[in-house]
Amino acid sequence: RFIIKGGLAGAAVYVAYDQGLLGSGTQGAEALKKAQAALPPAIEEWTSYLGWELPPTPKFDFSPSDSWNKGVQSVMSALSVAPTRACEYTVEGWKYVKDLVK
Repeated sequence: RFIIKGGLAGAAVYVAYDQGLLGSGTQGAEALKKAQAALPPAIEEWTSYLGWELPPTPKFDFSPSDSWNKGVQSVMSALSVAPTRACEYTVEGWKYVKDLVK
């Protein structure tokens, strides 16, 4: 069982690497677009073959590279203002402590 599970995991990693999912953000976005184009016809074919009827698939307008860039920009923005905020909070803390001691 361990060999079968390891083989399946290895195959999944290979397929992900081969399709470009483990590459850059643009490669991942291209792989996502290919999957969005290929999956609905395949699912429709299988459901018609099996006689099932599924609801229509929702449409997503999602770009992993844009989301990644926004996340990186938010983190870098927070890190760039962190020293200033730390100084401000330290001054406020000292003022609060001084007021308590008086």
